[in-house]
Parts: sequence; C-alpha cells; structure tokens
Amino acid sequence: MQTILGSGGDAGTQLAKQLINYTKDIRIVSRNPKKVNESDKLMKADLSNPELLEEAVNGSEIVYVTIGFEYKTKVWKEKWPKFMINLIESCKRHNSKIVFVDNIYMYDPDYLGNMTEETPIKPVSEKSRIRAEIFRILMTAFERKEVTALVARGADFYGPNVQGSLLTQSVYNNLLKNKNPQWIGKIDVLHSFTYSKDIGKSLAILGNTPEAYNQVWHLPTTDEKLTSRQWIELMMKEMNVQKKIRTIPTSMLGIIGLFVPILKELKDVSYQLDRDYFFNSSKFNKRFGFKPISSEEGIKEMIEYA
Repeated sequence: MQTILGSGGDAGTQLAKQLINYTKDIRIVSRNPKKVNESDKLMKADLSNPELLEEAVNGSEIVYVTIGFEYKTKVWKEKWPKFMINLIESCKRHNSKIVFVDNIYMYDPDYLGNMTEETPIKPVSEKSRIRAEIFRILMTAFERKEVTALVARGADFYGPNVQGSLLTQSVYNNLLKNKNPQWIGKIDVLHSFTYSKDIGKSLAILGNTPEAYNQVWHLPTTDEKLTSRQWIELMMKEMNVQKKIRTIPTSMLGIIGLFVPILKELKDVSYQLDRDYFFNSSKFNKRFGFKPISSEEGIKEMIEYA
C-alpha cells in the first residue's frame, strides 16, 4: 500500500496519476478524497486528528505527505509541528517510509539566486521558521534512525488547474477576463517554477527508489533562467494577447492585505519576489536522467489543458 496524505492538491493529484505505474494499491486520504485511478482506495479524514492520521498510515509501505494546511501563520504554527510529530510516531509504529513534499521558505534569502539541496537554512519570517522547525523534527527522527524518510522540495508550482500559483491567479486568470496581468514584487528578476506533472513523476520515482531515502531532493525544474516578465510574456504569446503588465510593490502588501487577506499572508515571505529566485534541480535530473518540461511547453500545456 502507498498512501497519499492530502491528495486533493496539485502535487497529490499528479502523484496519484503516476503511482499507478508502480502499484495498484493506492490509498488517497483527505477531507474530501476523490479517485484519480479507478482502483484507488479512498479515506475521508482530518489529518490534524492523530487517531485518523494513525488509521491513514496503518498498512502503508510509503506515505507521501502532500498536505497543505490553510495558508495562515496562526494555523501553520498550531498544526504543522503537531502533525509532523504525530506522523513520525505513526510511521514508526507501522514501519512506513515518509516522502515529505516541502518548499524553500527556510532557505537563507541571500542564496535564493541559485538554490541547491546544500543551500543554508536561515529562516527570516514566521512561516519560514515554522517550515524550518518541521524539517528539523523530521531530520532528527531519521538521524536517530527512527524512520526512513526523504524530503522533496519544489519551487513555486504551475501547470493545468494549479490554482495556488501567482502565474494562475494574477496572470492567467486576468488574461482570461481580458484584464491586465499583475505581478507582485520585481518583474525583471529570475523566478523558477516547477511544473505540476513533473512533480508527480518525480515524487513517484523518489518514493520507489530505495537509495533515494534519507536525503533532500529538489524536484525537477527547468534550468532556463527566466525573469517573471519573461514568464508572463510567454503566457501572453501562447494566448495570443498583448496587455500591459501591472506590478504591485511588496511594500504595499500590508495595506492591500487589509482588503485581500491572502496578500497579507504572502507579505511574510514576499522577500522571495524581490530578488533572483533560481531553483537548481541538477542533482535529481542527473541521478535519474530526467529532463524537465521546458518553460514554453509547460505554459502551452497549462493553457491547452486547463
């Protein structure tokens, strides 16, 4: 049995599509689980409940953690550390491996221009400190040989039906409405995006490669160095529209956040949008001979299949 915790999101859905190539015994767990493959087993659960988490882990050879708690600092502080501790305890009891899907929030902001698995950890905001804490909890557990685990980090996601991406919310959706695309922060700095289908493929590969465990991996991301402006221009070209790009300075997020709550929450990590942000996944690409989708093809598929 291979189990996906938090299966309704972008990573979980794409992972389920790929896991069927490795096993027909897949359990999908979330508040409102839906089948991706006909043979999927569904379990409805609030995974912040330790008893339900225990039930979800029971019988699992591998547990993929793609869960995303509500994007609020208060919620993260309350739920993430408890969840990680409970997850480790359950996986210890059931001898289940952990594949934890992580982000880059805890990285030192001075090193975002070329992030690798060795980038220093130096959290500078509330959300980044929470991510660093749960990573530390997991690292401590596998250093003590309590669990077998790996950490798979991605850059910002994009792809068909990926709703949590700036490329979707403020660029693609605006263009669909014949509005000007918007961007937060500096527009002429580098910004990497990880394609959702590549996430699913690479997570399935990592989970089913025994020697991949007890390491940190960057999920495959194109090695093209594009600025945010170039990503937006690619999208406008593919959609055959031309609009003026409007920018919102990160200094304005506090004020705008009074009216748009999600932007208030984004302010905590807005430094990532004011500097080069290049996500280096050469370790994974070389080890598995993987070629990530190009930015042009990724944008094309995103628009064609959205």
